[in-house]
Amino acid sequence: MKMAVFDFALRKKGVYGVLHIIILLLSLFLVISISIDTFKNIPFYTQTSYKKIQLWICLFFLFDFVLEFFLSKDKLRYLRTHFIFLLVAIPYQNIIEYYHIITSPELSYFLRFVPLVRGGYALAIVVGWLSYNKASGLFVSYLTMLLATVYFSSLIFFVLEHKVNPLVANYGDALWWAFMDVTTVGSNISAITVTGRVLSVVLAALGMMMFPIFTVYVTSLVQKSNEEKKRFYENMQAPSPQPEVKDK
Repeated sequence: MKMAVFDFALRKKGVYGVLHIIILLLSLFLVISISIDTFKNIPFYTQTSYKKIQLWICLFFLFDFVLEFFLSKDKLRYLRTHFIFLLVAIPYQNIIEYYHIITSPELSYFLRFVPLVRGGYALAIVVGWLSYNKASGLFVSYLTMLLATVYFSSLIFFVLEHKVNPLVANYGDALWWAFMDVTTVGSNISAITVTGRVLSVVLAALGMMMFPIFTVYVTSLVQKSNEEKKRFYENMQAPSPQPEVKDK
């Protein structure tokens, strides 16, 4: 009985591993395709081929979510920890186009960037899954989310600002702006559009929240290393046990 349970756990872990690798590859493909279209100044969210690819990727994400939900022991906890992944996995644009739903310009504008959030969030989750322990997995997930947010914000900033902002001549300027904002140092590039200004505030707030996590993680690693060194030197200095002398 125990062997059967152990074999089932191994098979389930193997299935999870394969699914997570596929999700990682699909997320990378999604991010790369969006990046290429952005650099070519092509609105990716209007292309029929892109919408079809996005639909199949979303369906696979939903399949993975449903499968892991039914296989999880604590389903309520799984919903709490993966609810955001469910939200970003829904193909909103395809649903709106299929049912001819009329939306406000503000909502349509927001839905354009859901694929960016989906790709970044999926990358963070998969990287966390592939990490060797919970602490490092959490830290790597946070770091991935931070870098993904910086990158996607720079893409959005470039698309919106390069036509109206003379300080954004190329994508490098947008990337420089994003990194300077997230470090709360600030750059010489000021946003002109409303979305650009909102992103400036969001990146600064994100940086203030994330960098303390990085500091705490590095501090914990240093403390752990110091404790291991201390134990090593204590073992080295400890007197070796003397051999027992038998009475003749």
